[in-house]
Amino acid sequence: MAHDTEVVNPRAKLTRTLLSVYGVCIYIFLFAPIGVMIALSFNTSHVVGFPMTGFTLNWYQVLTQNATIQGALANTLWVATWVVILATVIGTAAAFPLVRAQIKYPAAVRVFVTLPIMIPGLLIGVAILVLSTNILHLQPSLPIAVIGQTVLATPFVILVVSSRLETLDRNYERAAADLGAGPVKRFVFVILPLIYPGIVAAALMAFTLSLDEFVVTNFIIGSDQTLPIYIYSQLKFGITPEVNALATLMLFATIALIGVTALALKLIKMLTGRKVRKAQLEEQNA
Repeated sequence: MAHDTEVVNPRAKLTRTLLSVYGVCIYIFLFAPIGVMIALSFNTSHVVGFPMTGFTLNWYQVLTQNATIQGALANTLWVATWVVILATVIGTAAAFPLVRAQIKYPAAVRVFVTLPIMIPGLLIGVAILVLSTNILHLQPSLPIAVIGQTVLATPFVILVVSSRLETLDRNYERAAADLGAGPVKRFVFVILPLIYPGIVAAALMAFTLSLDEFVVTNFIIGSDQTLPIYIYSQLKFGITPEVNALATLMLFATIALIGVTALALKLIKMLTGRKVRKAQLEEQNA
């Protein structure tokens, strides 16, 4: 095949080489900052930058003794957990009528529902701040930050789950209804097992968005702080390799979470397949 291409275009080999080099450069451009961040987390110098003066694990040890970072991390995880729960439940519930209800103008409704994605976070932060303080008379706090981040994450959940619902074959539900399954049983035993990969993906997306959200949170969190706000505040005094160590740990924790989720989904699929095969064997033996 390659020889045929070279017959048509004598420069085909050169073109493939240039494209390969270009692709490698793109990947280097994307991942080089991450590699630099990881490398500098082991630097013995207090100044972030090259050349490295030595190798040390001291900055990871310092993290375990920094109560401020631990508090910011606890706040971040607390907010992210609630955002995942609320955004996933609200977004999944909203995806069903968006896909299955006979809406007169579905495209317009979809744009309206996903409007927070297109509005700048600066405006959303100011709007939630004005609503909570001037109208509801609530002071900026972690619960208000949860509400603000849920507003941002829910449209992404709606898009992911609705796209999964659009590809779902409704004949499975009709077959379950013919066998006597009510609406609740059809939802629990038919719909959820078929769309759960989309729900899990949406939940992971909501968690990621909450983990690094800064603009909206900065307006409505009050005196508390999450990790992005803590890291931003450190820019005034100079970032130390301690922040690089924290970012490195978060990176590997995120990769581990993705790996565990993928293994869990694969395990669920394998167990479900075994259960189906067992039921088929029992039917054949009967």
